[in-house]
Amino acid sequence: MKYRIFLFGEAEKGEMCTPFRLDNLIDLAERFGNPPQNSIGIDYAIQTLLYERELIFYRVSEEGFSHKDYSRGVNLLQNHGKKLNLSAICLPGVGDHKIIESLLPFCKANKILLILSERDLYDYLTASKY
Repeated sequence: MKYRIFLFGEAEKGEMCTPFRLDNLIDLAERFGNPPQNSIGIDYAIQTLLYERELIFYRVSEEGFSHKDYSRGVNLLQNHGKKLNLSAICLPGVGDHKIIESLLPFCKANKILLILSERDLYDYLTASKY
């Protein structure tokens, strides 16, 4: 079984809010360019490809902050995500409750892992809901 990861990430170039299937580092570099400063999405994408996982990269304008871009991605996953046969969704740079919790029902229903960095998980767990 080939594991398929859907990754929300910021990139130097490439079409916004459109999922792209990538299976090698050359395609990643040519389509999305270098990682912007303080961005970790491209880094996670590289790790995914080096571990020989299938990658679907979804470019957002700013990791963790572009709520409109994340909402579009969540809607896409809710409407068409089951067909993608995902193993995990990766949200580098996202500790925001609204973004994470919008994906939880989809992840639970389809038995999909949600990948967060340690820092983002801490932000999520310690943020006030009030």
